[in-house]
Amino acid sequence: MEINWLIQIIAALVPMLVGFIWYNPKVFGNAWMKSAGLTEEQVKTGNMPLIFGLSFVLAFVLSFTYKFLGDHFSAFQAFFRPVIEHGLGVDPATPFGTELKGLIDGYGERFHSWTHGLAHSLIISFFVLLPIMGTGALFERKSFKYFMLNWGYWVVTLALMYMVLAHFG
Repeated sequence: MEINWLIQIIAALVPMLVGFIWYNPKVFGNAWMKSAGLTEEQVKTGNMPLIFGLSFVLAFVLSFTYKFLGDHFSAFQAFFRPVIEHGLGVDPATPFGTELKGLIDGYGERFHSWTHGLAHSLIISFFVLLPIMGTGALFERKSFKYFMLNWGYWVVTLALMYMVLAHFG
């Protein structure tokens, strides 16, 4: 699996950039603080270098999910790994292997687009993030507004991350 480290780092910066806008008091920041039960003073007391540093590390880890959940080309390359490595593999020198490799190479190139990244981000947002974050908000007794502000942030953030990763990664 080939990794474009520069694109991974750029994708990891997306949550910071979106958060800077999303949670700005002129956008959703005041509504978020109120729904979270926080004051400006409480928000300012956090160890911001630690918070932003760990947030970047976690965003960097998150940026790798596209390779596993949305990049079919990388996943299909597993067919051509040596037999010794996984106990299964296709020899690309055989007629079947040559035909399969041609199909996978053609297929993989068609899906390196921002729209493909967007599609996968929306699937994950609705079928993974929504149930997880919704359940957490219910048990934490958080308001619907609080839930929507946070889930909406992640929908937009994941969409932009996956669009960057799919198109340039």
